[in-house]
Amino acid sequence: MPNNIHNCIVGSINHIGIAVTNLEDALLLYQKLFDSPDTEIIEPDFMPIRAAIIEQGDTHIELLEPLDQESEIGKFIAKRGEGLHHIAFSVSNLDSKIKQLESFGVNMIDTKPRQGITGQIAFLHPASTRGTLIELVEPTDADK
Repeated sequence: MPNNIHNCIVGSINHIGIAVTNLEDALLLYQKLFDSPDTEIIEPDFMPIRAAIIEQGDTHIELLEPLDQESEIGKFIAKRGEGLHHIAFSVSNLDSKIKQLESFGVNMIDTKPRQGITGQIAFLHPASTRGTLIELVEPTDADK
């Protein structure tokens, strides 16, 4: 793998995803930790999850509760328990970033961008990132 792979992920941390079994309980804890009382719970129609995004400066904490135990988040919790699920980085032109990473030999879970909570997303396979699930996010204009 070339040494210049770090040039591919040019953005800062967008959010940290945390898998939880009970969103309301987790939300109470994180609202107290980060003094963030006004947090909305969302249920995107394109993913079997409930989520809450807690703002902490320029970085967000994304709490994810599975609605289906066979979903990605449900399987993660069944195998590993609650906790850190992924780290997401903001990027521009996500499609070209995916192609660039693939040309460096990075194994992608998503070879094309897909809809995420705050924009288009793609995940790098943890086998290519020393065991860490990394998400690339091209935020929508409202979230930039």
